[in-house]
Amino acid sequence: MCGICGEIRFDGKMASPERIERMGNCLAPRGPDGAGQVVRGNVGLGHRRLKIIDLSEKAQQPMVDPDLGLTLAFNGCIYNYPELRAELSGMGYRFFSHGDTEVIIKAYHAWGPDCVKRFKGMFAFAIHERDSGRVMLARDRFGIKPLYLSQTPQRLYLASSLQSILKTGDVDTSIDREALHHYMTFHAVVPAPLTIVKGVRKLPPATIRLIEPDGAYRDEVYWQPRFGLQPGDEAMTPQDWRDAVLESLRQAVERRMVADVPVGVLLSGGVDSSLIVGLLAEAGQTGLSTFSIGFEDANGEVGNEFVYSDLIARHYGTQHHKIFVPGSELMEHLPGAIAAMSEPMVSYDNIGFYLLSREVAKHIKVVQSGQGADEIFGGYHWYPPMAGASDPLSAYSGAFFDRNDATLRSHLSPQWHAEGDVSRDFVRDHFAMPGAEDPVDKALRLDSQIMLVDDPVKRVDNMTMAWGLEARVPFLDHELAELAARVPSAEKLKQGGKGVLKEAARLVIPSEVIDRRKGYFPVPQLKYISGPYLDMVRGALTSQKARERELFRPEYLDDLFAHPTDRITPLQGSELWQVALLEMWLQAQEI
Repeated sequence: MCGICGEIRFDGKMASPERIERMGNCLAPRGPDGAGQVVRGNVGLGHRRLKIIDLSEKAQQPMVDPDLGLTLAFNGCIYNYPELRAELSGMGYRFFSHGDTEVIIKAYHAWGPDCVKRFKGMFAFAIHERDSGRVMLARDRFGIKPLYLSQTPQRLYLASSLQSILKTGDVDTSIDREALHHYMTFHAVVPAPLTIVKGVRKLPPATIRLIEPDGAYRDEVYWQPRFGLQPGDEAMTPQDWRDAVLESLRQAVERRMVADVPVGVLLSGGVDSSLIVGLLAEAGQTGLSTFSIGFEDANGEVGNEFVYSDLIARHYGTQHHKIFVPGSELMEHLPGAIAAMSEPMVSYDNIGFYLLSREVAKHIKVVQSGQGADEIFGGYHWYPPMAGASDPLSAYSGAFFDRNDATLRSHLSPQWHAEGDVSRDFVRDHFAMPGAEDPVDKALRLDSQIMLVDDPVKRVDNMTMAWGLEARVPFLDHELAELAARVPSAEKLKQGGKGVLKEAARLVIPSEVIDRRKGYFPVPQLKYISGPYLDMVRGALTSQKARERELFRPEYLDDLFAHPTDRITPLQGSELWQVALLEMWLQAQEI
Protein backbone atom coordinates (compact mmCIF):
# COMPACT_ATOMS: atom_id res chain seq x y z
CA MET A 1 0.00 0.00 0.00
CA CYS A 2 1.46 3.27 -1.03
CA GLY A 3 0.84 6.54 -2.83
CA ILE A 4 1.63 7.29 -6.46
CA CYS A 5 1.77 10.47 -8.49
CA GLY A 6 3.02 11.62 -11.84
CA GLU A 7 3.14 14.13 -14.66
CA ILE A 8 2.94 13.45 -18.40
CA ARG A 9 3.60 16.32 -20.83
CA PHE A 10 2.12 16.46 -24.33
CA ASP A 11 3.50 19.89 -25.27
CA GLY A 12 7.17 19.08 -25.73
CA LYS A 13 8.14 20.20 -22.21
CA MET A 14 9.90 18.09 -19.60
CA ALA A 15 8.07 16.71 -16.60
CA SER A 16 8.91 18.73 -13.49
CA PRO A 17 10.82 16.89 -10.72
CA GLU A 18 9.97 19.73 -8.31
CA ARG A 19 6.24 19.45 -9.04
CA ILE A 20 6.31 15.66 -8.67
CA GLU A 21 8.12 16.08 -5.35
CA ARG A 22 5.37 18.42 -4.09
CA MET A 23 2.73 15.90 -5.13
CA GLY A 24 4.65 13.08 -3.47
CA ASN A 25 5.15 14.98 -0.23
CA CYS A 26 1.37 15.38 -0.02
CA LEU A 27 1.10 11.58 -0.14
CA ALA A 28 3.64 11.01 2.66
CA PRO A 29 1.08 9.63 5.17
CA ARG A 30 0.14 6.90 2.67
CA GLY A 31 3.76 5.82 2.40
CA PRO A 32 5.94 6.80 5.38
CA ASP A 33 8.64 4.18 4.72
CA GLY A 34 10.25 5.56 1.58
CA ALA A 35 10.08 7.97 -1.34
CA GLY A 36 11.29 8.05 -4.91
CA GLN A 37 10.77 9.48 -8.35
CA VAL A 38 11.86 8.71 -11.89
CA VAL A 39 11.72 11.38 -14.59
CA ARG A 40 12.42 10.48 -18.19
CA GLY A 41 11.78 13.35 -20.56
CA ASN A 42 8.10 14.16 -20.71
CA VAL A 43 7.05 11.46 -18.20
CA GLY A 44 7.74 11.59 -14.49
CA LEU A 45 6.44 9.21 -11.80
CA GLY A 46 6.62 9.59 -8.03
CA HIS A 47 6.02 7.13 -5.20
CA ARG A 48 5.63 6.97 -1.43
CA ARG A 49 6.17 3.52 0.04
CA LEU A 50 4.56 1.56 2.87
CA LYS A 51 6.60 -1.62 3.29
CA ILE A 52 4.31 -4.64 3.39
CA ILE A 53 5.75 -7.17 0.92
CA ASP A 54 9.50 -7.52 0.19
CA LEU A 55 10.75 -5.11 2.81
CA SER A 56 14.13 -4.72 1.08
CA GLU A 57 15.23 -1.79 -1.03
CA LYS A 58 15.12 -4.03 -4.09
CA ALA A 59 11.35 -3.38 -4.16
CA GLN A 60 11.62 0.41 -4.03
CA GLN A 61 9.52 2.45 -6.43
CA PRO A 62 9.09 3.76 -9.01
CA MET A 63 10.53 0.45 -10.19
CA VAL A 64 12.58 0.47 -13.38
CA ASP A 65 13.30 -2.62 -15.46
CA PRO A 66 15.95 -1.41 -17.92
CA ASP A 67 16.01 -4.69 -19.84
CA LEU A 68 12.26 -4.50 -20.56
CA GLY A 69 12.19 -0.70 -20.86
CA LEU A 70 9.38 -0.33 -18.33
CA THR A 71 8.90 1.97 -15.33
CA LEU A 72 6.11 1.34 -12.80
CA ALA A 73 4.50 3.30 -9.96
CA PHE A 74 2.07 1.03 -8.11
CA ASN A 75 -0.29 1.33 -5.15
CA GLY A 76 -1.97 -1.75 -3.72
CA CYS A 77 -1.35 -5.47 -3.39
CA ILE A 78 -1.53 -8.36 -5.86
CA TYR A 79 -2.46 -11.28 -3.62
CA ASN A 80 -1.74 -13.99 -6.18
CA TYR A 81 1.69 -12.64 -7.07
CA PRO A 82 3.53 -15.85 -5.98
CA GLU A 83 1.55 -17.93 -8.49
CA LEU A 84 2.03 -15.35 -11.24
CA ARG A 85 5.73 -15.11 -10.47
CA ALA A 86 6.08 -18.87 -10.81
CA GLU A 87 4.24 -18.81 -14.15
CA LEU A 88 6.37 -15.95 -15.45
CA SER A 89 9.57 -17.65 -14.29
CA GLY A 90 8.50 -20.68 -16.29
CA MET A 91 8.25 -18.40 -19.32
CA GLY A 92 11.88 -17.35 -18.87
CA TYR A 93 11.53 -14.10 -16.91
CA ARG A 94 14.18 -13.44 -14.27
CA PHE A 95 13.43 -11.43 -11.11
CA PHE A 96 15.66 -9.11 -9.07
CA SER A 97 13.15 -8.58 -6.18
CA HIS A 98 10.74 -10.74 -4.22
CA GLY A 99 7.45 -8.81 -4.13
CA ASP A 100 4.38 -8.10 -6.23
CA THR A 101 5.63 -4.88 -7.86
CA GLU A 102 8.07 -6.57 -10.21
CA VAL A 103 5.46 -9.20 -11.03
CA ILE A 104 3.28 -6.43 -12.52
CA ILE A 105 6.14 -5.29 -14.76
CA LYS A 106 6.85 -8.79 -16.07
CA ALA A 107 3.13 -9.55 -16.43
CA TYR A 108 2.64 -6.38 -18.49
CA HIS A 109 5.55 -7.30 -20.74
CA ALA A 110 4.24 -10.85 -21.16
CA TRP A 111 0.54 -10.21 -21.60
CA GLY A 112 0.15 -6.51 -22.30
CA PRO A 113 -2.82 -4.57 -20.92
CA ASP A 114 -4.72 -7.85 -20.40
CA CYS A 115 -2.39 -8.59 -17.49
CA VAL A 116 -4.89 -6.87 -15.18
CA LYS A 117 -7.38 -9.68 -15.80
CA ARG A 118 -4.95 -12.08 -14.11
CA PHE A 119 -4.47 -9.95 -10.98
CA LYS A 120 -6.31 -10.88 -7.80
CA GLY A 121 -6.03 -7.88 -5.57
CA MET A 122 -6.41 -4.14 -5.22
CA PHE A 123 -4.35 -1.81 -7.33
CA ALA A 124 -3.87 1.48 -9.09
CA PHE A 125 -0.78 1.90 -11.19
CA ALA A 126 0.93 3.75 -14.03
CA ILE A 127 3.40 1.96 -16.30
CA HIS A 128 5.56 3.77 -18.86
CA GLU A 129 7.02 2.18 -21.99
CA ARG A 130 10.44 3.72 -22.61
CA ASP A 131 10.62 2.83 -26.30
CA SER A 132 7.09 3.79 -27.44
CA GLY A 133 6.40 6.57 -24.94
CA ARG A 134 3.00 5.07 -24.10
CA VAL A 135 1.62 5.06 -20.57
CA MET A 136 -1.01 2.68 -19.22
CA LEU A 137 -3.09 3.53 -16.17
CA ALA A 138 -5.14 0.85 -14.40
CA ARG A 139 -7.51 0.58 -11.46
CA ASP A 140 -8.78 -2.56 -9.74
CA ARG A 141 -12.25 -4.00 -10.28
CA PHE A 142 -13.91 -2.32 -7.29
CA GLY A 143 -11.82 0.85 -7.23
CA ILE A 144 -10.41 -0.07 -3.83
CA LYS A 145 -7.32 1.90 -4.73
CA PRO A 146 -7.93 5.48 -5.93
CA LEU A 147 -6.52 7.15 -9.04
CA TYR A 148 -7.21 10.85 -9.60
CA LEU A 149 -6.43 12.60 -12.88
CA SER A 150 -6.26 16.09 -14.32
CA GLN A 151 -5.77 16.32 -18.07
CA THR A 152 -5.50 19.24 -20.49
CA PRO A 153 -4.11 19.31 -24.06
CA GLN A 154 -0.73 20.25 -22.54
CA ARG A 155 -0.35 17.71 -19.69
CA LEU A 156 -1.79 15.04 -17.42
CA TYR A 157 -1.35 14.77 -13.65
CA LEU A 158 -2.14 11.55 -11.78
CA ALA A 159 -2.17 10.81 -8.06
CA SER A 160 -3.60 8.65 -5.30
CA SER A 161 -5.40 11.64 -3.82
CA LEU A 162 -7.15 14.72 -5.11
CA GLN A 163 -5.12 16.85 -2.71
CA SER A 164 -1.90 15.71 -4.35
CA ILE A 165 -3.08 16.99 -7.71
CA LEU A 166 -4.08 20.31 -6.15
CA LYS A 167 -0.44 20.71 -5.04
CA THR A 168 0.52 21.30 -8.67
CA GLY A 169 -1.16 24.71 -8.45
CA ASP A 170 -2.30 24.15 -12.03
CA VAL A 171 -5.88 22.91 -11.72
CA ASP A 172 -9.35 24.41 -12.27
CA THR A 173 -10.74 24.32 -8.71
CA SER A 174 -14.24 25.58 -9.50
CA ILE A 175 -17.09 23.40 -8.23
CA ASP A 176 -18.69 21.00 -10.69
CA ARG A 177 -22.47 21.52 -10.61
CA GLU A 178 -23.27 17.99 -11.74
CA ALA A 179 -21.06 16.55 -9.02
CA LEU A 180 -22.70 18.90 -6.50
CA HIS A 181 -26.12 17.54 -7.53
CA HIS A 182 -24.89 13.99 -6.88
CA TYR A 183 -23.37 14.95 -3.53
CA MET A 184 -26.60 16.52 -2.31
CA THR A 185 -28.93 13.91 -3.83
CA PHE A 186 -27.13 10.57 -4.31
CA HIS A 187 -26.13 10.46 -0.61
CA ALA A 188 -22.77 12.17 -1.26
CA VAL A 189 -21.84 9.60 -3.92
CA VAL A 190 -20.12 11.33 -6.86
CA PRO A 191 -19.67 8.68 -9.58
CA ALA A 192 -16.49 8.46 -11.64
CA PRO A 193 -15.17 10.19 -13.60
CA LEU A 194 -16.57 13.23 -11.76
CA THR A 195 -15.28 14.85 -8.61
CA ILE A 196 -16.64 17.95 -6.87
CA VAL A 197 -13.65 19.84 -8.35
CA LYS A 198 -14.14 20.57 -12.04
CA GLY A 199 -10.46 20.24 -12.95
CA VAL A 200 -9.94 16.83 -11.33
CA ARG A 201 -11.40 13.53 -12.49
CA LYS A 202 -10.92 9.91 -11.43
CA LEU A 203 -10.34 6.77 -13.46
CA PRO A 204 -13.41 4.51 -13.10
CA PRO A 205 -12.99 1.09 -11.46
CA ALA A 206 -12.17 -1.94 -13.63
CA THR A 207 -10.74 0.41 -16.25
CA ILE A 208 -7.45 0.69 -18.07
CA ARG A 209 -6.46 3.86 -19.93
CA LEU A 210 -3.89 3.68 -22.72
CA ILE A 211 -2.28 7.09 -23.32
CA GLU A 212 -0.31 7.89 -26.45
CA PRO A 213 2.62 10.36 -26.44
CA ASP A 214 0.42 13.06 -28.00
CA GLY A 215 -2.21 12.79 -25.23
CA ALA A 216 -4.76 10.76 -27.20
CA TYR A 217 -6.16 7.95 -25.07
CA ARG A 218 -8.71 5.18 -25.00
CA ASP A 219 -10.37 3.48 -22.05
CA GLU A 220 -11.25 -0.19 -21.72
CA VAL A 221 -13.51 -1.70 -19.05
CA TYR A 222 -11.99 -5.11 -18.37
CA TRP A 223 -14.50 -6.58 -15.88
CA GLN A 224 -18.28 -6.53 -15.63
CA PRO A 225 -19.99 -9.29 -13.61
CA ARG A 226 -23.31 -10.60 -14.85
CA PHE A 227 -26.17 -10.81 -12.36
CA GLY A 228 -28.66 -13.66 -12.25
CA LEU A 229 -28.44 -17.40 -12.73
CA GLN A 230 -25.83 -18.65 -15.17
CA PRO A 231 -26.04 -21.95 -17.11
CA GLY A 232 -25.94 -24.84 -14.65
CA ASP A 233 -27.09 -22.77 -11.65
CA GLU A 234 -30.71 -23.93 -11.89
CA ALA A 235 -29.96 -27.05 -9.85
CA MET A 236 -28.31 -25.16 -6.98
CA THR A 237 -30.12 -25.52 -3.64
CA PRO A 238 -29.96 -22.95 -0.80
CA GLN A 239 -27.43 -25.23 0.91
CA ASP A 240 -25.34 -25.37 -2.27
CA TRP A 241 -25.25 -21.57 -2.44
CA ARG A 242 -24.36 -21.38 1.26
CA ASP A 243 -21.49 -23.81 0.90
CA ALA A 244 -20.17 -22.15 -2.26
CA VAL A 245 -20.23 -18.73 -0.61
CA LEU A 246 -18.44 -20.00 2.50
CA GLU A 247 -15.70 -21.69 0.48
CA SER A 248 -15.18 -18.65 -1.73
CA LEU A 249 -15.03 -16.32 1.27
CA ARG A 250 -12.63 -18.66 3.02
CA GLN A 251 -10.29 -18.39 0.03
CA ALA A 252 -10.70 -14.60 -0.10
CA VAL A 253 -9.76 -14.21 3.57
CA GLU A 254 -6.80 -16.56 3.28
CA ARG A 255 -5.63 -14.79 0.11
CA ARG A 256 -5.46 -11.47 2.02
CA MET A 257 -3.05 -12.81 4.61
CA VAL A 258 -0.13 -12.60 2.17
CA ALA A 259 2.31 -10.13 3.76
CA ASP A 260 5.77 -9.91 5.30
CA VAL A 261 4.26 -8.17 8.36
CA PRO A 262 1.42 -9.20 10.76
CA VAL A 263 -2.22 -8.80 9.63
CA GLY A 264 -5.04 -7.84 12.05
CA VAL A 265 -8.81 -7.30 11.78
CA LEU A 266 -11.06 -4.26 12.29
CA LEU A 267 -13.77 -5.89 14.43
CA SER A 268 -17.02 -3.92 14.55
CA GLY A 269 -18.96 -6.77 16.11
CA GLY A 270 -21.17 -7.23 13.05
CA VAL A 271 -21.53 -10.49 11.18
CA ASP A 272 -19.11 -9.45 8.41
CA SER A 273 -16.00 -8.63 10.44
CA SER A 274 -16.82 -11.37 12.96
CA LEU A 275 -16.90 -13.93 10.16
CA ILE A 276 -13.46 -12.80 8.99
CA VAL A 277 -12.11 -13.40 12.52
CA GLY A 278 -13.83 -16.78 12.67
CA LEU A 279 -12.40 -17.93 9.34
CA LEU A 280 -8.88 -16.83 10.31
CA ALA A 281 -9.19 -18.74 13.58
CA GLU A 282 -10.49 -21.75 11.67
CA ALA A 283 -7.40 -21.55 9.43
CA GLY A 284 -5.16 -21.76 12.49
CA GLN A 285 -4.25 -18.10 13.01
CA THR A 286 -3.22 -17.48 16.62
CA GLY A 287 -2.39 -14.27 18.42
CA LEU A 288 -4.66 -12.36 16.04
CA SER A 289 -4.98 -8.63 16.85
CA THR A 290 -8.49 -7.17 16.64
CA PHE A 291 -9.62 -3.56 17.07
CA SER A 292 -12.95 -1.88 17.92
CA ILE A 293 -14.00 1.73 18.54
CA GLY A 294 -16.87 3.46 20.35
CA PHE A 295 -18.13 7.00 20.99
CA GLU A 296 -20.19 8.82 23.60
CA ASP A 297 -23.97 8.34 23.57
CA ALA A 298 -26.14 11.23 22.37
CA ASN A 299 -29.88 11.90 22.17
CA GLY A 300 -30.60 8.46 23.61
CA GLU A 301 -28.60 6.70 20.87
CA VAL A 302 -25.80 4.38 21.99
CA GLY A 303 -22.37 5.24 20.58
CA ASN A 304 -20.72 1.81 20.63
CA GLU A 305 -21.27 -1.88 19.87
CA PHE A 306 -18.65 -3.27 22.23
CA VAL A 307 -20.95 -6.00 23.54
CA TYR A 308 -20.69 -7.82 20.21
CA SER A 309 -17.03 -7.19 19.43
CA ASP A 310 -16.16 -8.29 22.98
CA LEU A 311 -18.14 -11.49 22.45
CA ILE A 312 -16.16 -12.41 19.34
CA ALA A 313 -12.83 -11.40 20.86
CA ARG A 314 -13.46 -13.63 23.89
CA HIS A 315 -14.76 -16.51 21.77
CA TYR A 316 -11.62 -16.64 19.64
CA GLY A 317 -9.12 -15.38 22.21
CA THR A 318 -7.86 -12.52 20.07
CA GLN A 319 -5.55 -9.79 21.30
CA HIS A 320 -8.36 -7.27 21.41
CA HIS A 321 -7.92 -3.50 21.52
CA LYS A 322 -11.02 -1.53 22.53
CA ILE A 323 -10.85 2.20 21.82
CA PHE A 324 -13.28 4.71 23.35
CA VAL A 325 -13.34 8.25 22.01
CA PRO A 326 -14.76 10.97 24.32
CA GLY A 327 -16.61 13.88 22.78
CA SER A 328 -13.74 16.31 23.35
CA GLU A 329 -11.34 14.12 21.38
CA LEU A 330 -13.88 13.67 18.59
CA MET A 331 -14.12 17.42 18.19
CA GLU A 332 -10.34 17.78 18.29
CA HIS A 333 -9.73 15.32 15.47
CA LEU A 334 -12.61 16.18 13.14
CA PRO A 335 -10.50 18.70 11.16
CA GLY A 336 -7.86 16.04 10.56
CA ALA A 337 -10.42 13.55 9.33
CA ILE A 338 -11.98 16.12 6.99
CA ALA A 339 -8.59 17.13 5.61
CA ALA A 340 -7.80 13.46 4.93
CA MET A 341 -10.83 13.04 2.65
CA SER A 342 -9.89 12.99 -1.03
CA GLU A 343 -13.49 14.06 -1.65
CA PRO A 344 -16.19 15.25 0.76
CA MET A 345 -17.74 12.16 2.38
CA VAL A 346 -20.75 12.68 4.60
CA SER A 347 -20.82 9.37 6.49
CA TYR A 348 -20.19 9.56 10.22
CA ASP A 349 -18.03 6.45 9.79
CA ASN A 350 -15.20 8.62 8.53
CA ILE A 351 -14.19 9.96 11.91
CA GLY A 352 -14.58 6.47 13.36
CA PHE A 353 -12.25 4.91 10.83
CA TYR A 354 -9.85 7.84 11.12
CA LEU A 355 -9.43 7.51 14.89
CA LEU A 356 -9.53 3.73 14.81
CA SER A 357 -6.79 3.72 12.17
CA ARG A 358 -4.66 6.07 14.27
CA GLU A 359 -4.67 3.54 17.11
CA VAL A 360 -4.32 0.44 14.93
CA ALA A 361 -1.29 1.90 13.13
CA LYS A 362 0.52 1.99 16.47
CA HIS A 363 0.43 -1.81 16.53
CA ILE A 364 0.36 -3.19 12.96
CA LYS A 365 0.48 -2.12 9.31
CA VAL A 366 -2.19 -4.34 7.71
CA VAL A 367 -5.80 -5.16 8.63
CA GLN A 368 -8.72 -6.99 7.06
CA SER A 369 -12.07 -5.21 7.14
CA GLY A 370 -15.68 -6.23 6.45
CA GLN A 371 -16.65 -3.50 3.97
CA GLY A 372 -18.62 -4.57 0.91
CA ALA A 373 -20.71 -7.41 2.30
CA ASP A 374 -23.93 -5.35 2.34
CA GLU A 375 -23.54 -4.26 -1.28
CA ILE A 376 -22.53 -7.75 -2.48
CA PHE A 377 -25.01 -9.85 -0.50
CA GLY A 378 -27.99 -7.49 -0.13
CA GLY A 379 -27.79 -6.24 3.43
CA TYR A 380 -29.44 -2.81 3.17
CA HIS A 381 -33.05 -1.99 3.98
CA TRP A 382 -33.84 -0.62 0.52
CA TYR A 383 -33.35 -3.97 -1.22
CA PRO A 384 -36.53 -5.78 -0.04
CA PRO A 385 -38.87 -3.07 -1.45
CA MET A 386 -37.10 -3.50 -4.79
CA ALA A 387 -38.24 -7.12 -5.07
CA GLY A 388 -40.94 -7.21 -7.73
CA ALA A 389 -41.05 -3.40 -7.93
CA SER A 390 -42.95 -2.23 -11.01
CA ASP A 391 -40.95 1.01 -10.95
CA PRO A 392 -37.43 0.14 -9.70
CA LEU A 393 -36.15 3.67 -10.29
CA SER A 394 -38.75 5.27 -8.01
CA ALA A 395 -38.37 2.54 -5.40
CA TYR A 396 -34.61 3.01 -5.25
CA SER A 397 -34.48 6.80 -5.39
CA GLY A 398 -37.26 7.08 -2.82
CA ALA A 399 -35.25 5.01 -0.34
CA PHE A 400 -31.69 6.11 -1.09
CA PHE A 401 -31.76 9.71 -2.30
CA ASP A 402 -31.35 12.41 0.35
CA ARG A 403 -33.76 14.72 -1.48
CA ASN A 404 -35.44 14.98 -4.87
CA ASP A 405 -34.46 17.46 -7.57
CA ALA A 406 -37.22 19.97 -6.75
CA THR A 407 -36.25 20.05 -3.07
CA LEU A 408 -32.59 20.39 -3.95
CA ARG A 409 -33.32 23.44 -6.07
CA SER A 410 -35.00 25.04 -3.06
CA HIS A 411 -31.86 24.37 -0.99
CA LEU A 412 -29.13 25.42 -3.45
CA SER A 413 -28.60 28.98 -4.63
CA PRO A 414 -29.81 29.29 -8.26
CA GLN A 415 -26.33 29.72 -9.73
CA TRP A 416 -25.40 26.22 -8.51
CA HIS A 417 -28.31 24.35 -10.09
CA ALA A 418 -27.37 21.53 -12.47
CA GLU A 419 -28.98 21.19 -15.87
CA GLY A 420 -31.72 18.68 -15.13
CA ASP A 421 -32.17 15.92 -12.59
CA VAL A 422 -28.75 14.42 -13.20
CA SER A 423 -28.76 11.98 -10.25
CA ARG A 424 -32.07 10.37 -11.16
CA ASP A 425 -31.02 10.26 -14.81
CA PHE A 426 -27.77 8.53 -13.82
CA VAL A 427 -29.59 5.81 -11.86
CA ARG A 428 -32.16 5.38 -14.65
CA ASP A 429 -29.43 4.84 -17.24
CA HIS A 430 -27.55 2.40 -14.98
CA PHE A 431 -30.69 0.38 -14.33
CA ALA A 432 -31.31 0.19 -18.11
CA MET A 433 -27.94 -1.47 -18.80
CA PRO A 434 -28.11 -5.16 -19.78
CA GLY A 435 -26.87 -7.85 -17.42
CA ALA A 436 -29.19 -7.34 -14.42
CA GLU A 437 -32.84 -7.99 -15.13
CA ASP A 438 -34.18 -8.48 -11.58
CA PRO A 439 -34.93 -5.13 -9.80
CA VAL A 440 -32.96 -6.20 -6.73
CA ASP A 441 -30.01 -7.11 -8.93
CA LYS A 442 -30.21 -3.71 -10.62
CA ALA A 443 -29.83 -2.05 -7.21
CA LEU A 444 -27.06 -4.42 -6.15
CA ARG A 445 -25.14 -3.78 -9.34
CA LEU A 446 -25.47 -0.01 -8.95
CA ASP A 447 -24.48 -0.09 -5.31
CA SER A 448 -21.54 -2.48 -5.74
CA GLN A 449 -20.08 -0.73 -8.76
CA ILE A 450 -20.91 2.92 -7.99
CA MET A 451 -22.02 3.63 -4.42
CA LEU A 452 -19.60 1.19 -2.79
CA VAL A 453 -16.64 2.63 -4.71
CA ASP A 454 -17.32 6.25 -3.81
CA ASP A 455 -18.55 5.83 -0.27
CA PRO A 456 -17.53 2.84 1.92
CA VAL A 457 -14.44 1.80 -0.05
CA LYS A 458 -13.13 5.35 -0.47
CA ARG A 459 -13.81 6.02 3.20
CA VAL A 460 -11.76 3.05 4.34
CA ASP A 461 -8.87 3.85 1.99
CA ASN A 462 -8.69 7.54 2.92
CA MET A 463 -8.99 7.10 6.66
CA THR A 464 -6.61 4.14 7.01
CA MET A 465 -4.00 5.57 4.67
CA ALA A 466 -4.03 8.84 6.60
CA TRP A 467 -2.08 6.84 9.19
CA GLY A 468 -0.06 4.56 6.89
CA LEU A 469 -2.34 1.58 7.49
CA GLU A 470 -3.26 -0.91 4.74
CA ALA A 471 -6.87 -2.18 4.76
CA ARG A 472 -7.83 -5.31 2.83
CA VAL A 473 -11.45 -6.13 2.04
CA PRO A 474 -12.10 -9.85 1.40
CA PHE A 475 -15.79 -9.35 0.60
CA LEU A 476 -14.62 -7.50 -2.50
CA ASP A 477 -12.65 -10.43 -3.83
CA HIS A 478 -13.82 -10.39 -7.44
CA GLU A 479 -14.35 -14.15 -7.61
CA LEU A 480 -16.58 -13.99 -4.51
CA ALA A 481 -18.45 -11.05 -6.05
CA GLU A 482 -19.00 -12.97 -9.29
CA LEU A 483 -20.45 -15.85 -7.28
CA ALA A 484 -22.66 -13.52 -5.23
CA ALA A 485 -24.04 -11.94 -8.41
CA ARG A 486 -25.30 -15.39 -9.46
CA VAL A 487 -27.05 -16.09 -6.14
CA PRO A 488 -30.83 -15.55 -6.54
CA SER A 489 -31.93 -12.32 -4.92
CA ALA A 490 -34.49 -14.23 -2.85
CA GLU A 491 -31.64 -16.05 -1.10
CA LYS A 492 -29.87 -12.78 -0.37
CA LEU A 493 -32.99 -11.11 1.05
CA LYS A 494 -33.78 -13.85 3.57
CA GLN A 495 -33.35 -13.18 7.31
CA GLY A 496 -33.66 -9.44 6.83
CA GLY A 497 -30.86 -9.35 4.25
CA LYS A 498 -27.60 -11.20 3.55
CA GLY A 499 -29.49 -14.46 4.12
CA VAL A 500 -27.08 -16.69 2.22
CA LEU A 501 -24.09 -15.10 3.98
CA LYS A 502 -25.72 -15.46 7.39
CA GLU A 503 -26.36 -19.14 6.71
CA ALA A 504 -22.70 -19.55 5.81
CA ALA A 505 -21.72 -17.66 8.98
CA ARG A 506 -23.77 -20.06 11.16
CA LEU A 507 -21.24 -22.74 10.28
CA VAL A 508 -18.43 -20.62 11.75
CA ILE A 509 -19.38 -17.98 14.37
CA PRO A 510 -21.78 -17.64 17.35
CA SER A 511 -25.44 -17.02 16.42
CA GLU A 512 -25.74 -14.07 18.83
CA VAL A 513 -23.73 -11.96 16.40
CA ILE A 514 -25.65 -13.18 13.36
CA ASP A 515 -29.15 -12.59 14.71
CA ARG A 516 -28.49 -9.16 16.22
CA ARG A 517 -30.04 -5.99 14.87
CA LYS A 518 -27.96 -4.51 12.05
CA GLY A 519 -25.58 -1.82 13.26
CA TYR A 520 -23.26 0.83 11.85
CA PHE A 521 -20.33 2.83 13.17
CA PRO A 522 -22.50 4.95 15.50
CA VAL A 523 -21.36 8.55 16.03
CA PRO A 524 -24.58 10.11 17.39
CA GLN A 525 -22.93 13.46 18.19
CA LEU A 526 -22.67 14.14 14.44
CA LYS A 527 -26.22 13.01 13.74
CA TYR A 528 -27.85 15.07 16.50
CA ILE A 529 -25.78 18.21 16.25
CA SER A 530 -25.86 20.47 19.30
CA GLY A 531 -23.63 22.49 21.62
CA PRO A 532 -20.04 22.95 20.36
CA TYR A 533 -20.74 20.90 17.23
CA LEU A 534 -23.55 23.26 16.28
CA ASP A 535 -21.25 26.21 16.90
CA MET A 536 -18.60 24.61 14.69
CA VAL A 537 -20.85 23.97 11.70
CA ARG A 538 -22.61 27.33 12.01
CA GLY A 539 -19.22 29.01 12.05
CA ALA A 540 -18.18 27.23 8.84
CA LEU A 541 -21.43 27.94 7.00
CA THR A 542 -21.56 31.61 7.97
CA SER A 543 -17.87 32.34 7.40
CA GLN A 544 -16.68 34.87 4.87
CA LYS A 545 -15.58 32.10 2.49
CA ALA A 546 -18.96 30.39 2.68
CA ARG A 547 -20.79 33.67 2.08
CA GLU A 548 -18.63 34.37 -0.97
CA ARG A 549 -19.28 30.85 -2.29
CA GLU A 550 -23.03 31.11 -1.62
CA LEU A 551 -23.76 27.43 -2.26
CA PHE A 552 -26.94 27.34 -0.17
CA ARG A 553 -29.93 29.60 0.14
CA PRO A 554 -29.76 31.61 3.40
CA GLU A 555 -33.30 30.64 4.39
CA TYR A 556 -32.40 26.94 4.13
CA LEU A 557 -29.37 27.38 6.38
CA ASP A 558 -31.43 29.38 8.88
CA ASP A 559 -33.93 26.52 9.03
CA LEU A 560 -31.14 23.99 9.64
CA PHE A 561 -29.62 26.10 12.41
CA ALA A 562 -33.04 26.47 14.06
CA HIS A 563 -33.87 22.73 13.87
CA PRO A 564 -30.51 20.91 13.71
CA THR A 565 -31.70 17.58 15.11
CA ASP A 566 -34.95 17.44 13.13
CA ARG A 567 -33.69 17.58 9.55
CA ILE A 568 -32.76 13.92 9.02
CA THR A 569 -32.46 12.31 5.56
CA PRO A 570 -34.19 9.02 4.58
CA LEU A 571 -30.92 7.21 5.30
CA GLN A 572 -30.83 8.73 8.81
CA GLY A 573 -28.19 11.34 8.08
CA SER A 574 -28.14 14.93 9.30
CA GLU A 575 -28.87 17.48 6.57
CA LEU A 576 -26.92 20.05 8.56
CA TRP A 577 -23.87 17.80 8.75
CA GLN A 578 -24.09 17.14 5.02
CA VAL A 579 -23.98 20.80 4.01
CA ALA A 580 -21.46 21.75 6.70
CA LEU A 581 -19.13 18.89 5.80
CA LEU A 582 -19.01 20.07 2.19
CA GLU A 583 -18.10 23.63 3.20
CA MET A 584 -15.54 22.48 5.78
CA TRP A 585 -13.92 20.18 3.20
CA LEU A 586 -13.68 22.97 0.64
CA GLN A 587 -12.07 25.22 3.20
CA ALA A 588 -9.68 22.47 4.36
CA GLN A 589 -8.46 22.04 0.78
CA GLU A 590 -8.28 25.84 0.35
CA ILE A 591 -10.70 25.68 -2.57
